[in-house]
Amino acid sequence: MPFLLLILLVPVIELTVLVQVGSQIGALGAIGLTILTAIVGLSLVRSQGLSVMQRAQQNMAQGQNTAPEVVEGGMLAFAGLCLLIPGFITDALGALLLLPPLRKQFAKSVLSSRVIRFGGVGGHGSFQQGPFQSRPNDSQTGNTIDGEYERKDDNDRLN
Repeated sequence: MPFLLLILLVPVIELTVLVQVGSQIGALGAIGLTILTAIVGLSLVRSQGLSVMQRAQQNMAQGQNTAPEVVEGGMLAFAGLCLLIPGFITDALGALLLLPPLRKQFAKSVLSSRVIRFGGVGGHGSFQQGPFQSRPNDSQTGNTIDGEYERKDDNDRLN
């Protein structure tokens, strides 16, 4: 229900603000400003998204937690969506998410509140073993895998 209410209220609020701004600066000025914020904002989303992706790749290569970068990437995607929606309220929300200190603080609070939980081995949002570290094989852990093997020719599969 709150999501449906949000979907209905956002366009009404955006149109109201757009009409008020348009009456002050003119319709073409309001439309031009909306298009300009979308173009500038999306170019900023792209450059900051590449930066976040590079940080995530570096952390992954070092076996460190990448959860903050994943959350920041999601926020940048949401910022891009907000900047594409015509209107000044969503543009302001998207612009706020483009501020790296604010975005990092918001990502920290999301991760600490466990709204989004990244498991890993410990289940507490940190990975105890990096993705590129070797795992012990079965002979080191004492596990034995027993099975049977049978080879079939290609002719047997066709029949």
